[in-house]
This record gives sequence, structure tokens and C-alpha cells, in this order.
Amino acid sequence: MMAPKWAMSSSIGTSTQKVPWEEISGVDEHYTPIRTYQVCNVMDHSQNNWLRTNWIPRNSAQKIYVELKFTLRDCNSIPLVLGTCKETFNLYYMESDDDHLVKFREHQFTKIDTIAADESFTQMDLGDRILKLNTEVREVGPVSRKGFYLAFQDVGACVALVSVRVYFKKCPFTVKNLAMFPDTVPMDSQSLVEVRGSCVNHSKEEEPPKMYCSTEGEWLVPIGKCLCNAGYEERGFACQACRPGFYKASAGNVKCAKCPPHSSTYEDASLNCRCEKNYFRSEKDPPSMACTRPPSAPRNVISNINETSVILDWSWPLDTGGRKDVTFNIICKKCGGNIKMCEPCSDNVRFIPRQTGLTNTTVTVVDLLAHTNYTFEIDAVNGVSDLSTLSRQFAAVSITTNQAAPSPITIIRKDRTSRNSVSLSWQEPEHPNGIILDYEVKYYEKQEQETSYTILRAKGTNVTISGLKPDTTYVFQIRARTAAGYGTNSRKFEFETSPDSFSISSENSQVVMIAISAAVAIILLTVVVYVLIGRFCGYKKSKHGTDEKRLHFGNGHLKLPGLRTYVDPHTYEDPNQAVHEFAKELDASNISIDKVVGAGEFGEVCSGRLKLPSKKEISVAIKTLKVGYTEKQRRDFLGEASIMGQFDHPNIIRLEGVVTKSKPVMIVTEYMENGSLDSFLRKHDAQFTVIQLVGMLRGIASGMKYLSDMGYVHRDLAARNILINSNLVCKVSDFGLSRVLEDDPEAAYTTRGGKIPIRWTSPEAIAYRKFTSASDAWSYGIVLWEVMSYGERPYWEMSNQDVIKAVDEGYRLPPPMDCPAALYQLMLDCWQKDRNNRPKFEQIVSILDKLIRNPSSLKIITNAAARPSNLLLDQSNIDISAFRTAGDWLNGFRTGQCKDIFTGVEYSSCDTIAKISTDDMKKVGVTVVGPQKKIVSSIKALETHTKNNPVPV
Repeated sequence: MMAPKWAMSSSIGTSTQKVPWEEISGVDEHYTPIRTYQVCNVMDHSQNNWLRTNWIPRNSAQKIYVELKFTLRDCNSIPLVLGTCKETFNLYYMESDDDHLVKFREHQFTKIDTIAADESFTQMDLGDRILKLNTEVREVGPVSRKGFYLAFQDVGACVALVSVRVYFKKCPFTVKNLAMFPDTVPMDSQSLVEVRGSCVNHSKEEEPPKMYCSTEGEWLVPIGKCLCNAGYEERGFACQACRPGFYKASAGNVKCAKCPPHSSTYEDASLNCRCEKNYFRSEKDPPSMACTRPPSAPRNVISNINETSVILDWSWPLDTGGRKDVTFNIICKKCGGNIKMCEPCSDNVRFIPRQTGLTNTTVTVVDLLAHTNYTFEIDAVNGVSDLSTLSRQFAAVSITTNQAAPSPITIIRKDRTSRNSVSLSWQEPEHPNGIILDYEVKYYEKQEQETSYTILRAKGTNVTISGLKPDTTYVFQIRARTAAGYGTNSRKFEFETSPDSFSISSENSQVVMIAISAAVAIILLTVVVYVLIGRFCGYKKSKHGTDEKRLHFGNGHLKLPGLRTYVDPHTYEDPNQAVHEFAKELDASNISIDKVVGAGEFGEVCSGRLKLPSKKEISVAIKTLKVGYTEKQRRDFLGEASIMGQFDHPNIIRLEGVVTKSKPVMIVTEYMENGSLDSFLRKHDAQFTVIQLVGMLRGIASGMKYLSDMGYVHRDLAARNILINSNLVCKVSDFGLSRVLEDDPEAAYTTRGGKIPIRWTSPEAIAYRKFTSASDAWSYGIVLWEVMSYGERPYWEMSNQDVIKAVDEGYRLPPPMDCPAALYQLMLDCWQKDRNNRPKFEQIVSILDKLIRNPSSLKIITNAAARPSNLLLDQSNIDISAFRTAGDWLNGFRTGQCKDIFTGVEYSSCDTIAKISTDDMKKVGVTVVGPQKKIVSSIKALETHTKNNPVPV
């Protein structure tokens, strides 16, 4: 604001009466005292009366504003002044660096504007004391000199100046986003002024702070900001130091934080808090983390010794030191007779999964020496253990190893070879670790790559293997067995059978080589002579020679793949050895569990992922062994893996491996997206073609043929134990009840009690507890029925005793709705009472292949005339013998609203109802598959009852 001082100029004009502006005191309409300058020379012509202010300093203003408040008399309210009275006056200004204007010169002033009143007053307003005050604002500039003068020119108006306010606009000092912006005056009325801010004390720029000053003196568009330094927080418009007990580790506009547990600070502006005594913070710990300490020692160490290996289990420390990164390290010491005289274990000792950095509370130590004392110290460490000067926190356990399995055989010698045999000898293992009971010799053709191999046993250190192919390379491995079990296989040795009928021994091999060399020389000489004679005589190659060559190769032996046989893991003295023999040990760190999908007999069943080194990640199913298991439960749990690990077939569930070295114990198999076959079929009722269903059945039969060829009986073949993937490939699974057959194809395994799945089991297996591949064929017939009925329960709601009785009396399940006759006949063949008359799985696969190649044969549906009379009916809900009329049947079947439908379409008798087909039901409005199947089953029962009662065969 600029306060003007006034100086009255001389009146200039042609008027004869020169009356200047007058300063008058008065009151407004509220009787408030006011001072005004006024002039009212309205009677004379050509008035030119001036009122000028004193010099006004410009200061920093670029543009100034003049606010005028004034009153003006309406000329019409004054008599006799129509020619001389005006209702306007003029506003002028003049810039000057001189604050003393000596002489007033009108031409030096620049006109700003002519000022007119919005409202003028009359004589009547004066009487009523109504003050019609006008306010006008005019902009002046830009101005550049040190100051200026304002002047008011009266040209004949009756006007009173009540107030004159001169001011300029600026953006005032402010603090925004912790940046200070000074007073800023706008440059002109058209543009914004960019102003760079400066950060307040104890702060720094995150982004350069800027704002724009508008012509109206307002700050606009803040950009950028400052951040309080570490140790300072924003309070009000400043950055203040953190108080003692608080800290701030980095710059930012956040509040100071209270020191975390076990730490403190006693100074202002602290960047972090100091840990208490015996508490530490690692380099990787953020300042916000509490100070922690090393963990206490592990507890409850338990050792489980198995020959020359030991499994160590322990409990977590009572105090983890407040951290989650607790790991365990194992220190192994071999001790003499005096437990205090120990030395570090040799590098041959192995730790599974590793010796240091263990995250689980179990480790397996292998390759120890037999009958040796060992001490194991288990250290518990965390992220700050290295910072502590306190002594190690560990738990120790001392053990003595037992008798061990023999060490590997190092050398295998070839003593003699012939066309069809090889004689081998070897020395006892360097460390037999007991009495050698026998040796296991494993051999296979090199080109077979161990896909098919043969095993034989020898009592001594030599053996002759016969039945081999001539001129063929074989790979041999030998291992010894003691009461402690089998040792490790020797390395692979390759020996080749002879191409001719003579034998080669190690003693006369040199003579043989000389004889062979001489024979080759004679042959070459003969060939040369023959070629020379042939060229001389001009003979051509005869057809006879070609025939002889063909005959020579035609007399070769046909290469037949060897048959791999199943080995019962229950025959192993040590079940763990069977697991390691047939199943791959996986590192638990390569397995991730996504979710629990169910529960099994031994624990949970989960889905997850397996990522092996240099291999693609795959989805897997994971069975876990529940906590608190017994050794027997662990053995039974892993027994299934020992069985699965021996199978390799596209229709047998594939074992990926096991986890036995850490907890939980796991069996990992391939993941089947669609789950069990029975649930999958019920969920997709009537959604597949017959060919698709037969394709599923063919896969199951192929898997069972593979098992049968290996001499293996499943004993629990059912749709619930068949898994199906996203490509509708079916795979046999669940080998919990399975047992092996002996060499005799008719041999059977006799159970010692236990549950038997009655509805899927053959009569002889139920009665005598004898299971064979023929009993698996019976079960396959039930699976066939389940598939064609889309997962219906066999024998419906009949009790197990009723099922046993009915099957023993010769009754069989009826064909499912729309079942092809060929498939139902295959079911009946599988359900032959005499097991010798049931088809082998090889025959079943052949039958299904023929049906798939000839789809038209599947269009023949089982009809009433072709069905046998000994069909078992679902009589648990309906008493067929009680039906006398169609109404009885409808009421008994509880069809509800369907009763009106059937009675209204001429199905009024049992004979007519028995002839209802699926198409008939669709015509009368029964279109849903479920009710259709229920009604068809009842119609079949009614049809059979109207003809004759079921007669056993």
C-alpha cells in the first residue's frame, strides 16, 4: 500500500471564477467522520481544476493500482447548469526520479482514464443522507522510475474524492514442501514468474522446488520438494531434530521412529539406535529391525544308527535370538577308545542334504567306518552369531556305528568267453564288514542302456553266465551281500562274447590271436587271387553268391529284449535299501508345495512343483508322511514308492522320486490334472463319445498288461485308483494293497487279513484271500462297468454281504445305459466264475484295439433279447415283485411329476412301460441324463420281472 500526500495545484481554465479543490471534513451516512477533497464549479464553462499528490516511491512495484472512492452529483438535479455541468473527471500520472516537483506542468502528465460514476446523487439524497459512493480501480504501468505522481482533473463536475488507495500486487514469502519462496512481484499482466525455492535448514532437494507467481499475486503450480535430512523430521514448516530415543536413518518426509527393542539413543538427530550389550545387528539388517542375539543350543538330539550311517534329529533352540534365519552346522569327530581323544572326520564322510546351513532339524551322515566311535556337535547359528564373542552354542551326541554293508568290488576279470557265455571272477571287497553271504551279478546288453537287465546270484567269487548272444557287448556289475545288506555296485565292466564257435581264455588268448591273424592273411590272399582270376576270365558276379550272402545274414540270431521282473521290496532286510534301490532321492529344496488337495492314509496329499537342476519345472503330486509316524508307518509309506519306482509305462503313474533325508518324508509323482477317474466321469456325465471311453479303457488295460507281464498283482483295481490327466490319458495308481506273484503264473499271494474292496474283488479272492492276475481281470470288468455308467457305484446301495451272496449265486451287473454289446460281453467274460476262463490283459488290449479300429461295432447296443437272464438288479430301492400295475411302478419308483407324464401317453401297463426307450423318454419330456438312467435301470428290472424271475447260471 502507498499512502499519497496531497498538493493542490492552481486552477487552470478560462472560467472567470477560479475555485480550487477544497479539503472538507464531514460524516458519511453512518455519521463516521471522513475527510474529502471536493470541487463543484458547475456554473462556469471550460473548467480545468487540478489536484495532485506528492511524490510516491515505487519501491519494487512493476505495476500499480489506483482505487478511487468518490461521489458525484447528478447534473439534472442542479438547475440552470445543463450546458456547463459534467459528470466525469480525469485521472493522470507522471513518473519521476525527483521527489520535489518545483512547478506543475500539465503536459508532463499522462492520462490514465476518464472516471465516470456508476451512481450519482440528487438533492433528495442529500436530504435523506444517502451516500452513493462509487469505487473504481485503474491499473497503471509498467512503471520504472523511482516514483510517480497522481493527478485529478476536474472539467466541471460536482465531485468529492472520499479516498484514494494506491497499491501494487506481489506473491508473499511462503514455505511450500519444505522450500522457501521469497516475496515476488509479477512482471506484467500476461505472464507468470517462475521462482526457484530454497530448502529449509536440515533438508535437501529431492527435486528442484519451483512455483509460479501470477499477476494477481498468487502462488501457482508447486513443483518439486525438499526432504528432511537423516536424523530430522518435518514439524510445521521446518525440519526438527529427532528427540533422544528416536531415530531416522535416511532422508525423507517421514516421522522419526522409536528405537526398536534392545536398542536406544541418547542424542538429538540420531541416524540409528545402538544395540544393548550382547545384542547385535548384522550388516543386512535394516535399522528398523530389533537388535538380536545368537540362538541357544539345539535340544533333544536323537540318533538313529543304521550300520555305518546315522540319522540325527533334534529340536529347535528354546531361544532363536529373535531371528528367523536360524541354521544348523554339523561338526563330526572320530574318537578312539577315549571319547576325549577325537579328531575331525575324514572327507569321505558325507552329509545329506549337507553339513552346514541346514534349515531342517535332521541330517543323515553316511560312509562312516564300522564299529567306530563318533561325536557330532550340532551348532545353532543365525545372522549375528559371527558378531558375538560368546562361546559356541551347540548340542553333542556320541554314537558307535554297527556292522556295515560290504565295500564295492574293485576289479572284475574275464576268464573265458564263448559264443554264448562269459566266465568272470573277482576278489572279495576290501572291507567285507562281515561274512559275505553271496554276490549279485547284474548284466545287460550295452545297447539296451539298462532298460532291460538280468540278475543272478553266486555263492563264490566266480561265475559263468550262459545264454548270451554271440558277438555282443555286455555290461556287468557285481555287489556283495552280508547280513547288513547289499553293498554298492561295482563300476561297470564291458565284455564281448565270441563271434565264432571256439572259446577264448586268458591263458591261450595269444595263441588265438596268432591263429586269427594267419587266417585273415590267408583269406586276404585268396580274395586277391580270386579277383585277379575273375578279371582275367571276364566273369561277372553270379546270383548264387548273392544268395549265399543273404543266407549267411539270414541265419543270424533275432535280437529279443530282456524282460524286467518285479522285485518285492518286502523281501529286503532293510526297507530303506529298497527305497534307495528303486526310487530317486530328491532334495527337498527343489520341491515347492502349492496347496493341500486331500488327505491319505499316512498324511496329506498336495499339489506342487518340482524344479531339478538343468531341467524344466514340472507340476507334481506330493504325498507327505504325517508327524509322529512310527517306523512301521514310515516303512509302509515308502513301500509304495519302492513298488512304483520299478515301473516305467505310459499308463502307470510315474514316480519322480522320494524325500527321506529330511522331514516331512515325501513321495513325489507326476501330477494328473483331472484327478480320479470315477469323480471325473461323474462330473462330466454323458459328455464323451463311446470311442473316447474305449480309449480310456484301453489305456487302463495296457497298464495292467504291463503289470501282469512283470508278474505283479494290483489287488485294488478300481476307477477311484485310476488317475486321468488333461489329455484323457488314464494311469494306474495306488499300489498300497499290491503284492507280487511268484514265478509260477498260477501262484497267488495269500493275505493275513485286512480290508478287501468287496465290490471290485473276484469271488475266489473274497473267499480264499487268493489274488492273481485273473482276479485283477475281474476288477477290470468292474472298472469297465464304472466307465460306461459314468462313475456309478457298483451294485448301488446293496450291502457287502448281499453283493457277496448275489455274485456267488451267479448274478451279474446289468449293462449300463446305451452300453455297446461288445463291451458288455467283455464285462461278462471278465466276470467268469472260473478264473481260468477270464481273458488275459493281453487279450483285453487286443479286443479293445479291434473295437477302436472298427467303430461301427460299437453302435450295436445291448438289447433285452440279447441280455442274459442272470442280471443283478438295483432292488435296494424298488420291490419289483410288488408291482401289479403301471401305477404301482410309478408310485414305487417315486417319479413325482413324471407320473402324470407317463400316464398321459398310453404307458398304462407294465408291458408297455417295459418297452420304453431313451428316445421315448425324451419325447415325453424326461431329458436330463440322471433321471433317464434311474428310470432305465428300473425299467430293466421291471422288464426282467415281467418275463421271468432271475435264475442263477
